[in-house]
Amino acid sequence: MNTIVATEALARHPEWRVFDCRHDLGKPELGEQLYGQSHIPGARYAHLDRDLSAPKTGKNGRHPLPDPATFIAWLGAQGLKPADQVVCYDGGNGSMAARLWWMLRWVGHDAVAVLDGGFAKWTKEGRPVTAEVPAFAATEYPGKVRAGMAVDADHVLRNLGKQAVVDARAPVRWRGEKEPIDPEAGRIPGSLNRFNSDNLTPEGVHKGAAELRKEFETLLGGRPAGEVAHSCGSGVAACHNLLAMEIAGLKGGKLYAGSWSEWIADPARPRERG
Repeated sequence: MNTIVATEALARHPEWRVFDCRHDLGKPELGEQLYGQSHIPGARYAHLDRDLSAPKTGKNGRHPLPDPATFIAWLGAQGLKPADQVVCYDGGNGSMAARLWWMLRWVGHDAVAVLDGGFAKWTKEGRPVTAEVPAFAATEYPGKVRAGMAVDADHVLRNLGKQAVVDARAPVRWRGEKEPIDPEAGRIPGSLNRFNSDNLTPEGVHKGAAELRKEFETLLGGRPAGEVAHSCGSGVAACHNLLAMEIAGLKGGKLYAGSWSEWIADPARPRERG
């Protein structure tokens, strides 16, 4: 399982490793509090700010990628083994879970999938939850970063007009009409908009591969999937689009993890609105 997995499948495999990625950008402590109250049995908690991001400097965005060695050590502390099938979930549209999905692949762990429909679907179906925190013996996880999966701000700047940038934020943010999180509204010049919530059906599960492929191919207009840099506000929702393109069979897209929140930290970088 390396893209999405159904709740039915997870229920049949209690031996799979599960990570709860619930997080609220406005209340960063809420996800962990909810995890402490109830979570899918066997799940450990992955905190977006603490476990899946590096410390902020004011110039590297709101959720910069952590040092790979630090992240790999965290995986070992969770007791992860290379042969483990991992399932990630969150309490929203899957963006937080997709961040961990992407990061695990980034360090070489391919057997990882996002729970389709997340915690909401799991509980709606009346499946079991627990407050018990599982214990796993620590391991020495042998991860190694795969080159070429991520790009930085300099790469994006050098390739403006040559490489497609797909922005996962809501259209009003992409157009620069409203910015509820970052101090400046707008977008990276020339970027295309694919609101990541559009990857889901009204029922909150992912659209089928054929539908996703058609929508992304229309957006890209013939641009190769492997040349796309994915952006958003801080490198989280962008992972949801990377997941959707993987489901669609459009592989090789890159993550610009710094995204808009890093881009605007340098006043010399160009902006666009409208």
